[in-house]
Amino acid sequence: MSFGVSVWSVVARLGAMAMALMFALTPARAVQPGEILNDARLEARARDISGGLRCLVCQNQSIDDSDAPLAHDLRVLVRERLQAGDSDAAVRGYIVARYGEYVLLKPPFGWHTLLLWLMPLLVLFGAVALARSTVAQGNAAENPVGERPLNRNEEARLKRILKTELSEGKD
Repeated sequence: MSFGVSVWSVVARLGAMAMALMFALTPARAVQPGEILNDARLEARARDISGGLRCLVCQNQSIDDSDAPLAHDLRVLVRERLQAGDSDAAVRGYIVARYGEYVLLKPPFGWHTLLLWLMPLLVLFGAVALARSTVAQGNAAENPVGERPLNRNEEARLKRILKTELSEGKD
């Protein structure tokens, strides 16, 4: 049985698609060769710090991943501060003092960031409340307020009325 396509060509095509997908899903590093420090330990520290700093131009992208000019300036600033002998905490503190806590990809938990940290829970509770009210409205439409089942006397009276209506209609 021949389908006109060899097994090896299918395997090669699948492999090429897998490689393309792998490269597409890996984050692009925007660090330029001229920015990289000669000291491997300092460079590793710089990458660690810049991986936690938000690009102020790009939404939710670290300065390591952004090719925006401001991200470049921040990467250079981080490396300059490390070369000057600052600790990692001092470099982060310097950047936060200059640009605010918004520059941190993971801001610290505090009273001023409470809403930011609680927002997912508030959205969840809001969604549950909305779902409950929607279900309650659906139930109310099926059984309007004030409507109740008939008691025995009412059922008997209804049967008599229907019986007389049907018998009068035949005449």
